[in-house]
This record gives sequence, structure tokens and C-alpha cells, in this order.
Amino acid sequence: MLKKEIRIFFTALMFYTRIPCPKWVDHSEEYLSKATRYFPVIGWIVGAATAFALYAFSFVLPISLALILSVAVGILLTGAFHEDGFADVCDGFGGGWTKQKILDIMKDSRVGAYGVIGTILLLSLKFFALYEIARIDVVLCCKVLILAHTLSRFSGIILRKNLEYVRENDNSKAKPIAKQTSSKDYLIAFLFCLIPLFLFKTAMILLLFIPLLLIVLYLRSYYKKWIGGYTGDCLGAVQQVAEVALYISFFILWKFI
Repeated sequence: MLKKEIRIFFTALMFYTRIPCPKWVDHSEEYLSKATRYFPVIGWIVGAATAFALYAFSFVLPISLALILSVAVGILLTGAFHEDGFADVCDGFGGGWTKQKILDIMKDSRVGAYGVIGTILLLSLKFFALYEIARIDVVLCCKVLILAHTLSRFSGIILRKNLEYVRENDNSKAKPIAKQTSSKDYLIAFLFCLIPLFLFKTAMILLLFIPLLLIVLYLRSYYKKWIGGYTGDCLGAVQQVAEVALYISFFILWKFI
């Protein structure tokens, strides 16, 4: 049982990051479909790496440069996996007016104007939101990085609830995660999400679940309206939007409440 869980975890790590995994871990559809429960743990790892980079670089560099390098570490660790999905969604929904057209554009490996502009805006919002937090308290910003990377990955799990994977004939590696998630997987993933909350001393931090759920509900409705469900790119986009929203929401929470 333990060996199986370890393999499922490494499958998630291999699929969602560029971190080297043991050679005995392969691309198994069976294990990938069960890896949902470990999405938040991937958030711990990526968030901790970006937080460490920010903290370490802040000793020798201005906060602005330390933050850029921190964000770069996160992108390198994931291979821009989620950012690529966000760019594809911007292109697809920005340039397509029918379900098939949107899906065709998202599947195209080329990046268009909507994708480029959307990604620039996304990274700008991410940087400046973090900058406003970090220039006041770097350690606090490190905690926020870990929390946001964790909760934003849980958003993809919630989004899939009651939505269909729409690429029926797609042979993408992402298709196995579209299989039904069990109640046990939802519960385990949710419990993993709660752990980073203990980095903060106030229960007010729970208010961050409000913008997270609002974004998921809106995007789920939006995807359902235009394409009748979701794709792997849609999951990447909701993670990125949720991550940025959590940074902004935390700043508002910290400043005004």
C-alpha cells in the first residue's frame, strides 16, 4: 500500500514538474488518474522552492530582482506547464467563437497575440502583488508563496467537479487525469491544502478560500458555456489565475482587515 502511494506521488511529481524522479517511475495512466490527491503537495514543493529562492536572493539583491529570480525558479521547476496552459486558453477563447475553433486554437503549439499579452499581464500582476508584500516583510511573502502555490493547485481539482473532459479523441498525456476523482481523493487533497495555513497565526487567512472559490465557479461556468467542459489547458489557466488572485487577495486582507 505504501509503495503504491509513493509511486502515485512520484507520478504526480514527474508529470507536473521537471524534478528528476526514480527510473522506475513511468507514465502510467492508472497512477496519473489517482495523482489528484497529491496536487497540493506539488504546490508545497514548488512554493517552498520559490520561497527559498526569494529568501536567499534577498540577502544579496534588491527585493525586485530577488522576486524575479524566485518566479523564474518556479517556472523552471514546472517547465512553464501551467503558464503554457494559460497562454493557450487566452488564445483559444480570445480568437475562437465556436467550440471546435477554440479547441483547435488551444491545440496549436504556436502562441498568438492573446496568449502573449495575457501572459505578460499575468506575470506582471504576479510580480507586483508579491513585491508589495515582500517589500514590507520578506518572510511573510515566502509563506504566501507556499500557500498560494498549494491552494491554486487545489482549484483545478474543484473545477473538474461536474465538468466533462471535452477532447474525447485526444491522445494527450493529460487525458488520464480527466477520470472521475473519488471522494477520498478530494478529501486527501483538501487536507493537504490546510497544512500551509498553519504558517499563519490568524484564522482570517481562511478568508482566502472565498476568492479562490469565486474564480473556480466563474471559470467553470465560462468553460462550460463555450466548450461544454474543460481541457488540460483549462486546468493550467485556472491554477495561474487563482495563484495571482490569492496574492492580490492576501495583500488586501493584510492591509485592510
